[in-house]
Amino acid sequence: MPPTLAVRNLCIEYKARRGRVRAVRDVSFDLMPGEALALIGESGSGKTTLGLGLVQLLPAAATVTQGGIAYHRADTANGHSAPPQDIDVLSLKGRELRAFRWKECAMVFQSALNALNPVLRIADQFADTAKAHGYLQGGPLQERAAHLLNLVRLDPERVWRSFPHELSGGMRQRVLIALSLLLEPQVLILDEPTTALDILTQRNIMDVLKDLRKQLDFSLIFISHDLSLAAELADRVATMYAGAVVESGDVETIFRSPVHPYTIGLINAVPTLAGTKEDLTSIPGSPPDLIEMPSGCKFHPRCPLADARCQSDEPTPVSVAPGHSVACWHWQTSREALRAFKENATLRQAQGAA
Repeated sequence: MPPTLAVRNLCIEYKARRGRVRAVRDVSFDLMPGEALALIGESGSGKTTLGLGLVQLLPAAATVTQGGIAYHRADTANGHSAPPQDIDVLSLKGRELRAFRWKECAMVFQSALNALNPVLRIADQFADTAKAHGYLQGGPLQERAAHLLNLVRLDPERVWRSFPHELSGGMRQRVLIALSLLLEPQVLILDEPTTALDILTQRNIMDVLKDLRKQLDFSLIFISHDLSLAAELADRVATMYAGAVVESGDVETIFRSPVHPYTIGLINAVPTLAGTKEDLTSIPGSPPDLIEMPSGCKFHPRCPLADARCQSDEPTPVSVAPGHSVACWHWQTSREALRAFKENATLRQAQGAA
């Protein structure tokens, strides 16, 4: 079975006064039909730029300098039988690109209030989207929208004639999810969909997403720095650092047996219900400058296992096990990273107290 989305050696750069910002560096992955892939990492690791690049929504200052994105349209896509088709996403222009962005691949942004038009009722926003793609109008559109709003646990009668400001943050986010599914896309990209929402609303949205995947069977790319949400929703996880994927594998492997020091550090920086504050370990330092990156492995200035080879040579991804890859020279001994992180944290605390 071919992947729904195949990304190969993708590189994206921004033009800045100081030079080129290498936001995405040589990223490759496959998104299989019905699969959920989580992209995790600190802010500035390139997750959102990668998501925007997949649908060609990058700002004018950004350029795809290398790589390709291949989309495979299944024979049952968009609710009707049609010949399967392979599409080179980066070659799409004009109407073809506009059709791809919502009909084949839709994106839900982290701020629904900014994504929705504040002066249009929800009904008009559904109608504009449908009209732009030659989709349903009038009564059939309202029936389809009501079905989707019910799926995301909203009351269609209340929401349909409302303006965005008349809805809560969680309701707006669910409206945007329903709107993104209007044309039955095969791929849905979610960029921090629960940011700035309270914990109960986050729980509601996560439940909605899991139900939607079961009912509509679309592929999902979930961009988040919240590891607990990624662990709950994803089938596979890719850890990004300095614009590159440094580790990827199935969700069970990544969260139970990570081998990259950065992934290990991220997971052990998250509090758990059963843990104590002594169990938490932060990663020292800050993400690198994407214009003047460090030599070799980009994580070496923050890594307790770094040696001369790490400082001079950047590792390429290697297969650790079937479906599990990592870019690290010391992945076989990376379990020592957690102990080293803890020792460094204790030393920093002692120096601060002194």
